[in-house]
Amino acid sequence: MNEMNTTLLSAVDTNLVPVYAEIFLLIATSAILLIDMYLKAGKRNLTYALSLLAIAGCAVFSFVDFNAGTTVFTFNGMYVSDPMSNLLKLFTYAATAMTLVYSRQYIGERDMMSGNLGGEFYVLALFAMLGQMIMISGNSMLSIYLGLELMSLSTYALVALRRDHAISTEAAMKYFVLGALASGFLLYGMSMIYGATGSLDITTIGQVTSANQADPMILVFGLVFLVAGLAFKLGVVPFHMWVPDVVQGAPTAVTILLGGAPKLATFAIIIRLLVEALPSMAFDWQQMLMVVAVLSLAFGNITAIAQTNLKRMLAYSTIAQMGFVVLALVVGNIGGDTTDAAAAYSAGMYYTIIYVLTTVGTFGLIMMLARAGHEAELISDFKGLGKRSPWFAIVMTILMFSLAGVPPMVGFIAKYAVLQAVANAGMVWLAVVAVMFSLIGAFYYLRIVKTIWFDEAVDTSAISTPLDMRIIMSLNGVAIVVMGVIPGSLLAVCYSAMQATLAK
Repeated sequence: MNEMNTTLLSAVDTNLVPVYAEIFLLIATSAILLIDMYLKAGKRNLTYALSLLAIAGCAVFSFVDFNAGTTVFTFNGMYVSDPMSNLLKLFTYAATAMTLVYSRQYIGERDMMSGNLGGEFYVLALFAMLGQMIMISGNSMLSIYLGLELMSLSTYALVALRRDHAISTEAAMKYFVLGALASGFLLYGMSMIYGATGSLDITTIGQVTSANQADPMILVFGLVFLVAGLAFKLGVVPFHMWVPDVVQGAPTAVTILLGGAPKLATFAIIIRLLVEALPSMAFDWQQMLMVVAVLSLAFGNITAIAQTNLKRMLAYSTIAQMGFVVLALVVGNIGGDTTDAAAAYSAGMYYTIIYVLTTVGTFGLIMMLARAGHEAELISDFKGLGKRSPWFAIVMTILMFSLAGVPPMVGFIAKYAVLQAVANAGMVWLAVVAVMFSLIGAFYYLRIVKTIWFDEAVDTSAISTPLDMRIIMSLNGVAIVVMGVIPGSLLAVCYSAMQATLAK
């Protein structure tokens, strides 16, 4: 009897090992919520510190799993810990931690941390990150959807956190209504695929569809809704309507949470639901994604030129940037040939990671210039930054050059990796289209640089920011340059992680 109990306990322990990070985060976030209830308004730095410690604890667990390099399934195959999931989680932690550092002063100066509100921003950010972790490791349509809803509900609340701010409330309503519609599309597509295959498990669905044992009509019908839901979460044309309004209307601290780490989780579920679950239907979903990619590159880059609000400009920029990510997904499986699949999908993963690190830094600088009663959202607010703060003007220049794809910034390497994958697939015309629209996009990024260095400053007041924000912002800018000069390490890691994930 004792031996049976020992065996059972061992099996349970083994079953929980891949989800130690998620369990730790759930317990830590619940504890932070309780502790914050008893803190006075001026003591919320403890909530901030505990939130960063919680993220650091998760990073330790995921790093150990990533270093092991193994693929482990748990909860009857509903959850998987593999190299891709652990790598994306590590960058999710980094993006979320940077967001909290950049946001601390911003939320402290506004009504997001006063009155009846406490540390809800930090708690909701951690719950959103938990949802992203579940999405990244989900190996069942059910677990993926649960993670997606946990993240979505947290971000809906975050956008509406400034309850007496009309613009934020309007943005929250738009985001909630359109987000619910997109979730309905995704869920309906999942139900169709479940009806055709008889399973929610990603691996089983892949086996059934590859063996042509499912009704192709129902699969295609479900695939259309599935791609529509995923396109909305990625924020690409024609499901982009929410992006500019929500990005502009949400508090900038929340905008980072929307435009940063969630992109990593969305990329992960695209790999799970399309690449792993429906490889035999690659031709169908690749044709849809190709149209989405070209439209996103065109609409995002052209529309961004006309914007005077920097947050709105970056929102349209995001649409175009995600178009590049979608390009990598289009060329992984050519006529059933998956020889270059790992290279193509890893290029997309690398591009997503670099985009997230760059955009988090960009919005961090917007918050750095903001102060109580002034949001610093207009392009004109950056006039003369080179004289006010030369170092952070350099950092902003680096970030803009990276988004534009100017060498030697890492954004150039990311674009080159995707274009190389597209060209290797024989779609040279698609690579030429992407380059043309990237050149158009370079205009509005360089316009920011011109504003920073050559326009006379309207506001000459000193920029006062916490030391931790200055340090992280500086490291963020330096990392963009270093990774551009020495790009091989992260590219190789992304390739090996994707190769191991696809081989399982």
